[in-house]
Amino acid sequence: MRIAVLREREAGERRVAATPETVKKFIALGASVAVEQGAGEGAAIADADYAAAGAALGTAAEAVKGADIVLGVQAPDPGALAGAASRAWVAAIFDPYGRRERVAAYAAAGLQALAMEFMPRITRAQSMDVLSSQSNLAGYKAVLAAANAYGRAFPMMMTAAGTVSAAKVFVMGVGVAGLQAIATARRLGAQVSATDVRSATKEQIQSLGAKPVFVENVAGIEGEGAGGYATEMSEEYQKAQAELVSSHIAKQDIVITTALIPGRAAPRLISDAQIATMKPGSVIFDLAVAAGGNVEGSVADQTVQRHGVTIIGYSNTAGHLAADASALYARNLFNFLSAFWDKEQGKPVLDEEIGDAVRLTRGGAIVNERIKG
Repeated sequence: MRIAVLREREAGERRVAATPETVKKFIALGASVAVEQGAGEGAAIADADYAAAGAALGTAAEAVKGADIVLGVQAPDPGALAGAASRAWVAAIFDPYGRRERVAAYAAAGLQALAMEFMPRITRAQSMDVLSSQSNLAGYKAVLAAANAYGRAFPMMMTAAGTVSAAKVFVMGVGVAGLQAIATARRLGAQVSATDVRSATKEQIQSLGAKPVFVENVAGIEGEGAGGYATEMSEEYQKAQAELVSSHIAKQDIVITTALIPGRAAPRLISDAQIATMKPGSVIFDLAVAAGGNVEGSVADQTVQRHGVTIIGYSNTAGHLAADASALYARNLFNFLSAFWDKEQGKPVLDEEIGDAVRLTRGGAIVNERIKG
């Protein structure tokens, strides 16, 4: 069983799909690992560290030659996988809704595409969940980036010259990223509030010492919390939430938005009119900017000024913490493959529950029910 790890080629992508730690673990399972030279540079991992872990270093073509499994962060172009074993697996982030043509190309090439972002949110798959591991770091980085752009201090400070008030931070969307954003803002000393369409998150918000801000007595969303994700809000809820947010947001110094809906554009949470009510010098970090944005006027990887408010957002927030993001992502991949490793066959054998959930292509066809048709 030969596993290949290639250098990422997407613009701005500094993460890598394997670390020396996981290379050693794969070799302990009986696999051989080939790593493209320079694959870990963006995550501060030297080629010598991979070699010391037992990996073979070479060009992309040399690394992928005869590979049974290719590991990636962003799925590589299937043309770069020429020379891999017939029906090789590729485990990576595929963006199958937004880049269906690439999925079709994988099918045509006879490759088996395994979309790590389709990992089901079930207990036994928690250690394999790349969305959670990367969102956790993204929530942390969003607060730090917002704090850097904010021209004032976060904690309350009592000095001989007077008192500095604590910053008010409002987190919209309390999934993995939102919870980490709350925790980070609290650690920095901010006064934190948060909201979500899922009522079950109220206790989570309170457990982190933040104030929950919720619409009361209005139906939330259909399929609330199904599969661990929020789905689209009802019109009645959207209207009630907009009114509540409008009154609350005007008092905030920093707003972090995190709302995403799989397979759809990010929901609009903050309008230009709402931005206009905020105090000059306030900051909004839009974690959903790469999916269309929660904030009107936000632009990926650009700083936008509207009504005296600074709006920022990265297309790849976790990638700004490449070393830690790579370490967690690589462990997710190892946990995934090792959980199904068959010692007799010397390779992983996927089950139906998880295998069918993440598998996009097999036998020259697109087979995943979420994107078929």
